[in-house]
Amino acid sequence: MDLQVWIRDIFLSFFIAAVVIVFLCQPVKVEGTSMLPQLAHEQRIFVNKLAYRIDSIERGDVIVFKFPEDLRRSYIKRVVALPGETVEVRKGTVHIDGKALAEPYVPRRYRDRSSHPPVTVAEGAYYVLGDHRNTSNDSRTWGTVDKSFVTGKAVFAYWPPERFGVVQ
Repeated sequence: MDLQVWIRDIFLSFFIAAVVIVFLCQPVKVEGTSMLPQLAHEQRIFVNKLAYRIDSIERGDVIVFKFPEDLRRSYIKRVVALPGETVEVRKGTVHIDGKALAEPYVPRRYRDRSSHPPVTVAEGAYYVLGDHRNTSNDSRTWGTVDKSFVTGKAVFAYWPPERFGVVQ
């Protein structure tokens, strides 16, 4: 009888863990430095996969998505422009519909001074940039991200311990 209870409890635990990982929250390893200082190379985070089924994607959200040019790869970037908005980068400053965007999450040393022509974001798409603009491969290079490619919202960092906390 005790063995049956143990087997049942172990099976139930694995089942619950699988449901959580597949449908709700997925652990992800950050690869690269494009999201410094918020997220570091090889940092571990949790991605809320349910967030955008309930709520809408907002400017400033850090999202994980399938890379538009290779759907086998996932990227993590920050949303800076929403559907219907026109985004332009002038000497490193992002402008949304002609107004400069305040970006306190991008330290001065990570800014670049490049300019990119205006892009109007299509319905159902998002313009995303890395916080470390000098090293980021993002919408400035390959365009917008379709909402259907978005896996979820980066919500919590759990490893290494010194970087433990909510993703801002």
